[in-house]
Amino acid sequence: MIESNFEGKPLLTPQEIKGECKDVCVASLDNPANNVEWTLAEMLNRPETLKRAVDELDRAVGKDRLVQESDIPNLNYIKACCRESYRLHTVAPFLPPHVATEDTSLGGYLVPKGSHVLVNRILLGRNPKIWEDPEVFKPERHLNGDGCSEKVSLMEAEMRFVTFGTGRRGCIGAKVGTYMTVMLLARLLQGFTWKLPPSSGSSPGRIELVESPTSLLMAKSLVLSVEPRLAPHMYPQFRN
Repeated sequence: MIESNFEGKPLLTPQEIKGECKDVCVASLDNPANNVEWTLAEMLNRPETLKRAVDELDRAVGKDRLVQESDIPNLNYIKACCRESYRLHTVAPFLPPHVATEDTSLGGYLVPKGSHVLVNRILLGRNPKIWEDPEVFKPERHLNGDGCSEKVSLMEAEMRFVTFGTGRRGCIGAKVGTYMTVMLLARLLQGFTWKLPPSSGSSPGRIELVESPTSLLMAKSLVLSVEPRLAPHMYPQFRN
């Protein structure tokens, strides 16, 4: 059913609705997939980070069942890894453009009415005035003390970097995006042991973390070898 205004006229045309649905579908797939690919690559270059994430899964979930959405509140380090990837490896360089509806002041600067505003996601996440060692993948920076005293969220209300935006124009699917991202990474780490294939072409034990010249995706798709790390009965589809 298409929503209508008080005069009975549709607020959106069928073409506009189709475009909005396409944007939602693409965003819900691209953002988590890009995040998890970069996170795995960063983890494999830092074995201690990978081990800590897997140890958290074994401690919070165990090996006798698969991780569920209800486990997410207990996976602070996993969320910190995803959060750090959103800081370093955003899926797009800018937020969608916005227009100032009135004269306003932002950070001491006058933004005249009618100005088109573009938020640079890359510079926000790698701002050396905000982040120590901004080019380094360091999930621990998002933890409070021992990592247990405060729950980690993928949202960033203070806009020190951008995950799903914030305020009235923030992503309506932030909660779904969080679940998709964390669950995808957690299931991959819980279910498999990840290694570089012998013929990967990378430096021994290292993955080249290079962005594509035409996008912010990895220049080369991440290719890894995997082995099951759980009991055989946890993989009924593979067994059959």
